[in-house]
Formats: sequence, structure tokens, C-alpha cells
Amino acid sequence: MKTLDALDRRILDFLQQDALLTNKELAARLNMSTTPVFERIRRLEEDGYIRRYVAILDKAKLGFQLTAYCNVQLKEHTQSFLKEFEARVGALPEVIECYHIAGMYDYLLRVVVPDMDAYQNFIVHKLADLPNIGNVQSSFVMTEIKYSTALPVLE
Repeated sequence: MKTLDALDRRILDFLQQDALLTNKELAARLNMSTTPVFERIRRLEEDGYIRRYVAILDKAKLGFQLTAYCNVQLKEHTQSFLKEFEARVGALPEVIECYHIAGMYDYLLRVVVPDMDAYQNFIVHKLADLPNIGNVQSSFVMTEIKYSTALPVLE
């Protein structure tokens, strides 16, 4: 795996802002021809720097008005319980992020739902139904100040 140079970083930065940029458009922004840009992008994909391309959707337009962060504490911490929790929570469509964390809680979930009733339904009928759940602490987003998927790749 080759180390990233400044040009690779610029390509990654441009693609994070707009993954639909064509090789021709990228080449023009970088003052290059299209073939070397294409080859660099292909290498960045093969080396795993670019994992996939996605569309970022508007939560509110899709009816998801409530974002909650759930701290989840498990009762037992054996590897089998952890794996089972991760598999089952990973299958819940409301959970859009899940992190195994250190500290007082074991997992941090980001959950999106239409409203508080849907969140209560999620907690009571989905999350609480999972085996080994000990404690859940919820925090609700009042205002989204900053949201970004872009990583700081420029030096």
C-alpha cells in the first residue's frame, strides 16, 4: 500500500465533497489529464482508502425528525454476548451507527426515527427485547450544529 501524497489527498477531499465528480472534472480541478486521475482513484479504491460511494439523504425530508444517542450497558460481557448484541443491533434499521466504547457504557448507538412515539416503540419492542440489556441511557438531539461525513485529509 502506497503512502498518500498531496495529490491523493486532494482527490480524496474533492470526492468527499462530491463523489459524482467525473474523472474529467477532477482532472480539470487538479490541472492534470484524465488517465492519471483515473489510475489514482482506482489505486485509492484498491488500497481501501475509498471504501464505497454513497448518497447522503435528508433525514427530515424522509420523515426522520428525531435523532437519539443511546448508551447501552450490557449485563454480561462474554464474547458470545457481545457478538450476539452486535449482530442483532446491526440488523435494526433505526440504528444508523453503533460503536463499542470504553467507559461506563458498552455501546453507543445513533438512532433515527420519525418521532418520540416511534422512539419509545424502538426502545420497548426492539432494543429492550434483545438479550443481556442492562441499562439504556438516551440523549436527544435538539439542534444539529454540524454534520459531516468528510474526514480531514488535507495537510
